[in-house]
Amino acid sequence: MRTCTFDSFDSADGYDDIIDVRSPAEFAEDHIPGAINLPVLNNEERVIVGTLHRQAGEFEARKTGAGLISANIARHLSAYFDDKPKSYRALVYCWRGGQRSKSLATVLGAVGWQATLIAGGYKTYRAFVRNALEEICTRLSPIVLTGLTGSGKTLILRRMQELGAPQILDLEGLANHRGSLLGDEVRVDNAQQPTQKGFESRLLHALAKLDLERPVFIESESKRIGTLNCPEPLWQKMINSPVALANVSLQERARYLVDDYQHFISSPEQLIGKLPVLKKMHGAGQIEEWIEMTKAQAWLQLSESLLAVHYDPSYRRCSNFNKATFEVEVLRLEQPCIDQTIEELARFEASVTAELSAGPPSQGVVVGD
Repeated sequence: MRTCTFDSFDSADGYDDIIDVRSPAEFAEDHIPGAINLPVLNNEERVIVGTLHRQAGEFEARKTGAGLISANIARHLSAYFDDKPKSYRALVYCWRGGQRSKSLATVLGAVGWQATLIAGGYKTYRAFVRNALEEICTRLSPIVLTGLTGSGKTLILRRMQELGAPQILDLEGLANHRGSLLGDEVRVDNAQQPTQKGFESRLLHALAKLDLERPVFIESESKRIGTLNCPEPLWQKMINSPVALANVSLQERARYLVDDYQHFISSPEQLIGKLPVLKKMHGAGQIEEWIEMTKAQAWLQLSESLLAVHYDPSYRRCSNFNKATFEVEVLRLEQPCIDQTIEELARFEASVTAELSAGPPSQGVVVGD
């Protein structure tokens, strides 16, 4: 039976499938990017076998487990592997390269397919993630894009990605969270956040695709993104990196947020239900004022007030990125102005690439009319 180590994402190259045979619950917590889940024991069966091992001993657990595993593998053979050609190659793993992955690999090999086990299983992969994150982050050259709430930072970065402009690392996208009280309601495809381990897998996979010889734009975040923590090696790089500030007026930011948070306009009761969380900071009178604005559908007035009273002071007080290396004035958060902003940021990237050796940084520009 073939085995291999997992010391880079290239380790999975050349295989038709990466197969994770762990239970669906284990797979949901974290898995190798691109892996499929063909469990040889489901969640309930894994509990049954584990309980037998503790109460009746290893032999009884193996006997029961063998029957369950055989039935599940038989089902996978007919449901998933039936149309696979003789040339099919699979990379297989379980928790630590033990009986579960060996069972499927043995059957696949007996059929005539090539099945390779990851030595040490998921535990080896998890150690790779931890070590690789630390190593890559020492080589990373971030530029942090900052700006008050509603400055369109995510909009700018994703437009960069569309244009093939400077490299970006979308932490909010990877964490599936907008990083604020109200942003907690707006997640990609209404999905939940990944686990911390899953987030770190996504993050490493994204970092591995970047050219580490060039700077990478990252949106300013707090160390905690929803329920997740920014890994310490990346966080330390970010707080010691050049900072580009997008300056956008209060009125334009309010307009942009009204457009961007349409789910609250269509279901204002959601917003009314969340506002009391701010009562300790701003008092019952202010909360009632915001609720009345919501009921009156005075969306621009509400947005400006929330920004001026809550978000802007909180951002200035808590942000680790208040000292900008470069500033750009963005008058409208619309595509023509966004594209001009990206051109200016690309020029700033070039100066960072040259290690800012050409004297003091530019004082900034105004984008848009």
